[in-house]
Amino acid sequence: MIKVGIFFGGKSREREVSFAGGRTVYDNLDKRLFKAIPIFVDAFGNMVELDWPFVYRGTIRDFYPPINYLPQSKYNYQVYSDSLALSKEETLDSLKLIGKPIQIESLKELIDIAFLALHGTGGEDGSIQGLLEWLSIPYTGSSILPSAIGMNKGVQKVFQSAAFDVPAFTRIRKENWLSQTKDYFDEVRQNLGFPCVVKPANQGSSIGVTVLKNEDRLAFEKAIDLAFFKVELEKSTWESIDKIQYVRQIADIRDGLGMPLLINDELIFHPDDALEKLDLLFETENKLRIEATLTETEVLIESFIKGKEFSCIVIQNDEGKPIALPPTEIVKGKELFDYRSKYLPGLSRKITPIELPDEEISKIRKACEQLYSYFCFDVYARIDGFYDENGKIILNDPNTTSGM
Repeated sequence: MIKVGIFFGGKSREREVSFAGGRTVYDNLDKRLFKAIPIFVDAFGNMVELDWPFVYRGTIRDFYPPINYLPQSKYNYQVYSDSLALSKEETLDSLKLIGKPIQIESLKELIDIAFLALHGTGGEDGSIQGLLEWLSIPYTGSSILPSAIGMNKGVQKVFQSAAFDVPAFTRIRKENWLSQTKDYFDEVRQNLGFPCVVKPANQGSSIGVTVLKNEDRLAFEKAIDLAFFKVELEKSTWESIDKIQYVRQIADIRDGLGMPLLINDELIFHPDDALEKLDLLFETENKLRIEATLTETEVLIESFIKGKEFSCIVIQNDEGKPIALPPTEIVKGKELFDYRSKYLPGLSRKITPIELPDEEISKIRKACEQLYSYFCFDVYARIDGFYDENGKIILNDPNTTSGM
């Protein structure tokens, strides 16, 4: 029987999506042909063969960190392991409570093939692919280079624009934004115009994305900061909001900054400490800088596309030829198909196939197959795009690991 290691969880902001996807793979793998081995990857890259009851917990935070490792929270905040600052020994002991910790060198004896349900940093960027290549373990999905390209939206756009239609775009490196080497607002206003879309270059699930409708310099600067997972908080704002809820939101890796974070360059691990530190600092300060440690290196700004949004799965047949499945239209309740719209029920719906004439659907499928081949993807991929108001097909974001 073939031993399939299902890798899920991971370091990235998309770890909850990955956890849910890994559970889907675990459930649907044909147990008559395969032995399913759930391999949970924690926020630090440690691997554990997860005891099967934990696979069916609603979220990672429902079982890890284990309850006896959770610090008390005066404000009932949930935390990930990132907030604990455990030693290596303590981390190993905590992993033993949810399964069998795995040493990297033992992977080859444990599994015959890796099914990658990891997302984002460490999962889709070529990192885990490189490790598995080193260990000579076959794995699902694309190899190192296509994975790295597929993860970085800025690099994608540069390559893609050589052969395919892409929206007008510009890229901002973090060090350039911090040093303000030029007037980026004016550059975007002149070259792209508004509305436009601001997004982190190396995140998935629409995390950190903002749609800017109008020419507003302050809103623009806030959107860029947010895409770099950085915010500035005014004392007047702090005194007028629900402080406990605000910290709960910024501590959430899915649509906030995540923990640990930096408050005026001081590292804070626990949400309780963040709330109390903000209260303390605002006794003497009027504005504070809050930054994620799980940050971003580059931001991409694109012109806004009006039209039908779609996703298209492409798979290879036995001869290695890419075959695009009928594209799925994304019908949103609002302009941005963000994290909550994607994963919470009732906020969006999907129509397969997209509501277009058969001839236009065929054009979309052909374009997706061409992009798949252009980037040298392997096995399968999900390619997102738009069919704009003029009937132009714009392929916006190829994903080497689709959500499951």
